[in-house]
Amino acid sequence: MNSEKETFQQRNYIQKSFFYRFSQFVGFLLGARFFVAVLLIFALYVSTFFLFNQDENFRKFVFDFKVHGIIFCTVLTILAGGIINQFYDFEKDHVVKPFRTRIQSFIKQKYFLYAYLVLSLISLGVAWMISHNVFAFFVVYQFFMWFYSHKLSRILVLNNLTFVSLTLYPFFGMMVYYETFSKKVLLMAVFLFLILLCIDIVKDTLTKSVDKAFGYTTIPNYFKSRNTKTIIVSLLIITMIVSMKLIMKTGIAGFMAYYFTAGLFIFILCVYLILNHTRKSNFVTLNILRIWVFIGIIAMLLNGLEGKL
Repeated sequence: MNSEKETFQQRNYIQKSFFYRFSQFVGFLLGARFFVAVLLIFALYVSTFFLFNQDENFRKFVFDFKVHGIIFCTVLTILAGGIINQFYDFEKDHVVKPFRTRIQSFIKQKYFLYAYLVLSLISLGVAWMISHNVFAFFVVYQFFMWFYSHKLSRILVLNNLTFVSLTLYPFFGMMVYYETFSKKVLLMAVFLFLILLCIDIVKDTLTKSVDKAFGYTTIPNYFKSRNTKTIIVSLLIITMIVSMKLIMKTGIAGFMAYYFTAGLFIFILCVYLILNHTRKSNFVTLNILRIWVFIGIIAMLLNGLEGKL
């Protein structure tokens, strides 16, 4: 009888231990924004090979270890940035993202900080081995990742502009590395900047009261609802103008031409939803824009494959 009881207790302990370790692992992935990092790296590889890399064939690109090293450093820096951001936003996330913070509670905050330091140091170490310029590039990137979380995320307008700029910073690095400067690339960069800016501001409308309570001065909790609506709609209209410029002035073709053309109708729909200005319509707008960014990455991939084949 005692033997059966001990066996049951051992089995129960193993199950609890497995659940605890699994929860720690999931908590770390969520804290480091792992899934966001995966999407950004996928986008970085697609844009690097099919947009910035105009001359290299696929074989040469695969064995360009300098590029892979830069992207590896980017992965580690993004993960480190996610960790330090959740460290500073921990109290706010308790209200906005209760499920995620519950999962993250399986890991003590000091271990997140240890992981942040390790990821940052490995990234800088690899960057130093690639070149001193790459090292300087990532020192700047990591500094502003930390400074955004520590200070800039609470400052009106700067929070949105810095967040979007940090998201696009690795893409800018690749553009400089390949020296790919053209009207088409510039307009595509402006298009992506505007759509990400719209996403960030719409996201802030959903956490308006919580942001205000925790000292984050955002556009929705600083301006009146009507002014916030005007800002978002204006950005969407400018994004539509940039889309039309890309279609008519750059000779863009294939899947990307379809993407920017269809985008005009998507943005008109988003304008309609924003003018309704309900929480539900803002939530729908946010997810439409996020999905549209992902579709843009797929369209670039298909367009690139079509052009390479």
